Amino acid sequence: MTAIAMPAPDRDVLARRREILSALQAIVPGEGVIHDEREMRAYETDALTAYRQLPLIVVLPETVEQVSRVLRYCYDNDVKVVPRGAGTSLSGGALPLEDGVLLSMMKFNRVIDIDYANRAVVVQPGVTNLGITRAVEEEGFYYAPDPSSQIACSIGGNIAENSGGVHCLKYGLTTNNVLGLEMVLITGEVIRLGGKHLDSEGYDFLALMTGSEGLLGVVTEVTVRILQKPETARALLIGFPASEDGGRCVADIIAAGIIPGGMEMMDRLAIHAAEDFVHAGYPLDVEALLIVELDGPEREVDYLIGRVEEIARAHEASHVRISASEEERMTFWAGRKAAFPAVGRISPDYLCMDGTIPRRELPKVLARMRELGEKHGLRVANVFHAGDGNLHPLILYDANKPGELEAAEAFGADILRLCVEVGGVLTGEHGVGIEKRDLMTEMFSEDDLKQQQRVKCAFDEKHLLNPGKVFPLLHRCAELGKMHVHKGQLPFPDIPRF
Repeated sequence: MTAIAMPAPDRDVLARRREILSALQAIVPGEGVIHDEREMRAYETDALTAYRQLPLIVVLPETVEQVSRVLRYCYDNDVKVVPRGAGTSLSGGALPLEDGVLLSMMKFNRVIDIDYANRAVVVQPGVTNLGITRAVEEEGFYYAPDPSSQIACSIGGNIAENSGGVHCLKYGLTTNNVLGLEMVLITGEVIRLGGKHLDSEGYDFLALMTGSEGLLGVVTEVTVRILQKPETARALLIGFPASEDGGRCVADIIAAGIIPGGMEMMDRLAIHAAEDFVHAGYPLDVEALLIVELDGPEREVDYLIGRVEEIARAHEASHVRISASEEERMTFWAGRKAAFPAVGRISPDYLCMDGTIPRRELPKVLARMRELGEKHGLRVANVFHAGDGNLHPLILYDANKPGELEAAEAFGADILRLCVEVGGVLTGEHGVGIEKRDLMTEMFSEDDLKQQQRVKCAFDEKHLLNPGKVFPLLHRCAELGKMHVHKGQLPFPDIPRF
């Protein structure tokens, strides 16, 4: 049972479970509907495993028509729906509801079309992130956004959270690499946004859907941009005697006009965990490790490597190693990609946070996080996308020790407040979900949140899609449609009212 307050279950819906089950089985026959308690255990949580809740029913549709009919039935009968991809969400975005249907899209797992001429691939949302690259790599292409969970996370989930990865600094997040979507609204209507063409033909609803966390619709098809692999790619492994030195080095690399293909940073705890797990050859006598990848024409890469090494030496770098082969470059990244599971070997549990800050604030934030760790009595391993300031502090705790989960949550909340305090934001690529929901007021005013909820109302006026996520206080759509009176004054009082 989750410690975070979720919407109270609708007792009428719970009482109608058998009726709802029968209706959904008629829409998705065979093994497409799961209702046995034991079998539903696989869906009771996502990657934010501190919280668990069995869904009302699990549905695994295989066609767009089935998705449309399921959503239309739920709309007509006031049944909540939680869309789910691979379940790798770290913010609780796919946490089920007791009175809600969990709609798993993992049977939508086909690559539909590969169009090298237009450098585009059309896939279903259950295809894994890495699966797209695997489908095109023989022709020298790849899909750029590469979250650490890319071997498992689905492209539909990437769209829900606007996922990034180690190469998002130069090549962009999911929103910069998605060209088109087919999606189903809660009313059952099927719509298309964008496509292989470059420009949007109207309002940019495609960008609105990317990062909408399953609150606005259910994605059933995705068109993504693929890129040609660069001529050359090499990486530097740079160690620093202090994390603050590494932070200043990151800021100066970007200030010099150098945009690496990827730039990642780990602190001592994460370095040792990753090295013990992967044996990537990381130095163990440094406090911070920076991985900088440069790609492009060979002569340009050689020049930029020299510039980055020069900047690193100016910031007291004690260790600099440059990859001499493709195998060595991949080994550098293997440790970083495995950092999350590696940390799982040194702690029974951990919370993976996700906040973003201005690069220039890295030294200050790293120092403050150490102080916060002492305050809460917990260790933190820092792994983050240094180039774009997206932090992923891993707070280590033991759920079996009374009070440690609560301490970890308080520590995480303090880190996110710190991110906002220095001019950053609550999330970079993991989404808000339930993890950051109650911190939204730290960043947004009530009017800000109401305006965001008006967008939600335009797509889902009954609040049936993924309720309880993102918004700390939910207003009825009718309330949001009323005239806003501020300090007793209507807006634009000179305009005639009818």
